[in-house]
Amino acid sequence: MATIHRTIMRPIITERSSAAYQDRGEYTFEVAPDANKYSIKAAVEQLFGVKVTGVWTSNARGKSRRVGQSIGRRPHTKKAIVKLRDGDTIAIFEG
Repeated sequence: MATIHRTIMRPIITERSSAAYQDRGEYTFEVAPDANKYSIKAAVEQLFGVKVTGVWTSNARGKSRRVGQSIGRRPHTKKAIVKLRDGDTIAIFEG
């Protein structure tokens, strides 16, 4: 992990993740495959200026997809669900 911008790749904004941050204050990000919970926590706190109280991660294997006459594969991804302390928000998800 060289930088925090390589740790946090992008926010995941779906119907399910928007319900999670509205109800429970949990935000979902796509993270680097080699990122651990400590580096994810540090990156979110430094990037957005919030206090993280919990981090959950999950790995998703890439699905095999047909591309023409051959078989291709989508890339493997890693997601992190980050819980913030009460009162903290991240503006990307709110707007």
